[in-house]
Amino acid sequence: MNETVTLSAPSALKADFPGLLTPDGEPWHYLDTAASAQKPQAVIDAMSRALGKDYATVHRGVYGRSAQMTLGYEAARRRTAEFIGAKSENEIVFVRGATEAINLVAATWGMTRIGEGDRIVLSTLEHHSNIVPWQMLSERTGAEIDVCPLTEDGRIDLGALEALLTSRTKLVSLAHVSNVLGSVLDGRKAADLAHSVGAKIMLDGCQAAPRMTLDMAALDCDFYAFSGHKLYGPTGIGVLWAREELLEQMPPYQGGGAMIEKVAFEGTTYAPPPQRFEAGTPMITEAIALHAAIDYVDALGPDKLFEHESALAATLREELRKLNAVTLFGPEESAGIVSFALEGVHPHDLGTILDEENVAIRAGHHCAQPLMNHLGVPATARASFGLYNDESDIDALLRGIERTRRIFG
Repeated sequence: MNETVTLSAPSALKADFPGLLTPDGEPWHYLDTAASAQKPQAVIDAMSRALGKDYATVHRGVYGRSAQMTLGYEAARRRTAEFIGAKSENEIVFVRGATEAINLVAATWGMTRIGEGDRIVLSTLEHHSNIVPWQMLSERTGAEIDVCPLTEDGRIDLGALEALLTSRTKLVSLAHVSNVLGSVLDGRKAADLAHSVGAKIMLDGCQAAPRMTLDMAALDCDFYAFSGHKLYGPTGIGVLWAREELLEQMPPYQGGGAMIEKVAFEGTTYAPPPQRFEAGTPMITEAIALHAAIDYVDALGPDKLFEHESALAATLREELRKLNAVTLFGPEESAGIVSFALEGVHPHDLGTILDEENVAIRAGHHCAQPLMNHLGVPATARASFGLYNDESDIDALLRGIERTRRIFG
């Protein structure tokens, strides 16, 4: 990355992202970063080096390149811990994505700490990945799920959350930032409420990690999960952060190589965390590329990313509000995500026409069907901003919407 490039010149940042051009070399207006972020050249280069001239397996080889790759892999763990304000790199478990992170907690901590009659609290706006694992746990254990409602403008209602909590509540699991509405949770207040009844709290940080400064000590949560590919890194890797003392209490998630201390047919002993939860050959090259992505984002400043993307979302909401045919969802202050509906046009049709204009948005239920039911719609159109977006992308989207209105008018 050119060190002189800042968020004051996002058009210059676009040059770092080869995916932002069409095959014909035209600008591609990518407004689907909430689904998956485009990758800067620095990340692509790091992945290429790791797969090529630097490649070797880790933790096993006594030869030099393996030792070097092991250092790189563990450096990525330390960098991740630093990035989110973890107390120790031993609190960082590399997983395939946030989905696996949540499933891991449900299958290990959940199965040993939650029983019949206990309560798990979720909210109306959760992604399916923060609903289904807890439903599966509920079916196995007899625990029950309580659903926290939303405020009128689409935020998790912390007053309602407080009223739901009882001594039977063992876990609260909430999105730090909604992937549909962009609404931001006061994570510390939610944690304080959960802890007031002795419950643990997990935060789904998929939409927060790419655009907010994270500090696990300040948040005071117990588990935190996010995906690499939304953080401008590769697919196939994610992060589970958990308090070290909780990880030490949790049984292994999967069995195999690398997660053991000693194996015998008479019995096996397990490695300490985080290795206990990383069975098999790990995602070596993905971790190294994630390190590069974290460096890229951190150099720009997560707080500046939040400010930049929120400003773009506010501008888009202002422009869409001028169109009588548009319904907007979610709070006025959004973390770079704007969901809307165009009267008389299914979001899939809008998305198809916009694609002809080199504009990419998301159309559908966004893996949040309970939220769609709450909003009273089968689907929404969603424009989500990244660090590389600017007002030219908004202009292209608005032109595409106008063309769509003419077609369906």
